[in-house]
Formats: sequence, C-alpha cells, structure tokens
Amino acid sequence: MNTDLVLTRSSALPLETICQKLAAVSVSHHFGVLATHNLREKMLSKGVPFDRECRVIEVCNPQQARDVLSQAIEISTALPCRISVYEEGGRTILATIKPTALLTMFGVPGAAAAAQEVEDTMVRIMDETCGG
Repeated sequence: MNTDLVLTRSSALPLETICQKLAAVSVSHHFGVLATHNLREKMLSKGVPFDRECRVIEVCNPQQARDVLSQAIEISTALPCRISVYEEGGRTILATIKPTALLTMFGVPGAAAAAQEVEDTMVRIMDETCGG
C-alpha cells in the first residue's frame, strides 16, 4: 500500500465498536457522518457474494467543504471524506485517502491549507477512535 496516499490505523476493538466510536468521535471534531455503506450487504443485495466485513463511512466538515468548494467546485468529486473500516489479520483497520493527496490533483493553491487542516483532524479522529 502506498503510505504517501493512504493513512491507516489499527485497533483490537471489534469492527462494530469501531464504527460506533468513529461516528461519535467524528462529531466531537465537528465532522458529520453523512452515510455508512456496508459493502458486504450492498454487494450481496446485487447478487455478488462478498465475505469480508467492510464499512465505508462518509464524514464531512461543512465549513471546510464550503471553503474549498468556493475555490473550485470540481473538488466536489473528492468529497466527502471516506474512512474505511475492515478486518485484517485479527485487527480492525481504519483507512482513508489523505486529503492533501486528493486536493493536490486539483491544483488550487488556496485549498492546500484546508486540506492539511482536514487531514490533521482525520488523523486525530482515527487515533481517538482506535485509542480503546
């Protein structure tokens, strides 16, 4: 995995516990949970068996989103932020694409500071979620 693009954290806590905790921790950092996608259930509903547990949780800080969207509306293609939660090797893993990596694709100089701030907050959210 390219660690230049993806942030990961791991926990011994069960997947369901991490998902619940992630939602609460996100709100405490002014990020709303917009949706939770259960990939196993979604794929099964389409007739595609998928045995792994994987949830994709969409989170967003509306003020930060407004600020970057005001600079370049095409950044909407990279929003909201997503945190995947899955099990690997007996651990629960949280993973997200670095906002700084995503937003550099758009070449909007004013978005760099916002991307760094969002990334720093995402790291805190993931660390607190995994903290037990």
